[in-house]
Amino acid sequence: MKTAIVTGASAGIGRAVSLKLLQNGYQVALAGRSQAKLEETRELAGEQAENTLVLPTDVTDPDAVKALFDSVKEKFSRLDLLFNNAGVGAPPVPVNELSLDSWHAAVNTNLNGAFYCAREAFGMMREQSPQGGRIINNGSISAHVPRPFSSAYTSTKHAITGLTKCLSLDGRGFDIACGQIDIGNAATPMTEVMQQGVPQANLEIKAEPVMDVDNVANAVLYMDSLTLDANVQFMTVMATKMPYIGRG
Repeated sequence: MKTAIVTGASAGIGRAVSLKLLQNGYQVALAGRSQAKLEETRELAGEQAENTLVLPTDVTDPDAVKALFDSVKEKFSRLDLLFNNAGVGAPPVPVNELSLDSWHAAVNTNLNGAFYCAREAFGMMREQSPQGGRIINNGSISAHVPRPFSSAYTSTKHAITGLTKCLSLDGRGFDIACGQIDIGNAATPMTEVMQQGVPQANLEIKAEPVMDVDNVANAVLYMDSLTLDANVQFMTVMATKMPYIGRG
């Protein structure tokens, strides 16, 4: 039975991926800030709930992240998959109006938190026997192109691409594979606003199509179905009709 850690498992993409992994025979450590919401995810797992471990964690705190991985090691002995998914947005304002607190919150969660988790996962996967495992980072479409007024979020997601490449390269000698999934307009509570209308590249406000979040969960499951001598380095999963391909 494979063991996975999913950060941001309390809702949205993290919850969908957690449930998909559980349905496919994984043991899953559910990490997120809200214990109540993590417990909701656990309850939604039904008969597979016994294969979960609820671990409230603030990924911006390196000590809390270390405690998360120590708990997984103690309970499950090994780690096969980290889905590095926790993230936050920032107010959609021009860069000169973005508060430093908002900037730091995005960097601390989206980049620093992802690094803290990847660092612990890499060490655990390197030291365990048999050696190795897989790290999948949630990059987002914003790892490629920005939306208007998204300097904090877009900067962190571009940085995730660099982290993914470094982990992928550094992990080769230890059978640690690292890939990135870039998601566009999955239907979750966070993307409800897209169906109402969001700024486009020309600053017009338009509604955008969304896709079932289960597509993302299936994609993550596929990425981890490969043997460790194969890797999906980058995968883009997006609503077919969203305004990403082509001119803005």
